[in-house]
Amino acid sequence: MIGRRNLVRFGVALCLAPMPLFAQSLPAATHDPMQPIADLNAGLLRVMHSGKATPFGERVLILTPIVLHAFDLAAILQNSVGPARWSTLPDAEKTELMDVFTRFTVDSYVANFNTYDGEKFAIAPDLRHVGSEVVVQTKIVPTSGDPTKMDYVMRDSDSGWRAVDILLDGSISRVAVTRSDFRALLAQGGASHLIESLRSKAIGLESGIAP
Repeated sequence: MIGRRNLVRFGVALCLAPMPLFAQSLPAATHDPMQPIADLNAGLLRVMHSGKATPFGERVLILTPIVLHAFDLAAILQNSVGPARWSTLPDAEKTELMDVFTRFTVDSYVANFNTYDGEKFAIAPDLRHVGSEVVVQTKIVPTSGDPTKMDYVMRDSDSGWRAVDILLDGSISRVAVTRSDFRALLAQGGASHLIESLRSKAIGLESGIAP
């Protein structure tokens, strides 16, 4: 299983905002690019406090709509696979790949954020603009040691602001790391190989066994 330290390296930030008892549907589109990240952080904090005493599946139900609201997973997946390669995939493979990528993404958060260790988390009040995108700057402050900086690259759409990348220390792209991993798997065995790899990892996270 990927440890929390490794997942944090790839771009998860938290905050101490309160979280209502599970949202029944995706939140409405917002004109505030910070809000989806604040909502994500609050949901993560909630499942950290509930921990392993709450069944894995229940924590998945809590985080799934929040993750879908915070991230444009379709854009991230297509960029990771490569637009040219993505355009050649049959619709059935696109759908299956999107489903398993979403499952793996949510499972990763649930599996790695299952305890609360006194962390303090913050979102910086200032946005950094990069063309038409903006960067929401966050820090994770542990009880001891140096803070970890995480920047969410946000893009506006009809669905509101959603993250399309995460930058560690302001420069290391999570999407670039994912792109390298995915394209290696695609080169080995095509989309079916990538799908099976993600499914195996998701099952491992759900069962508590490292894939």
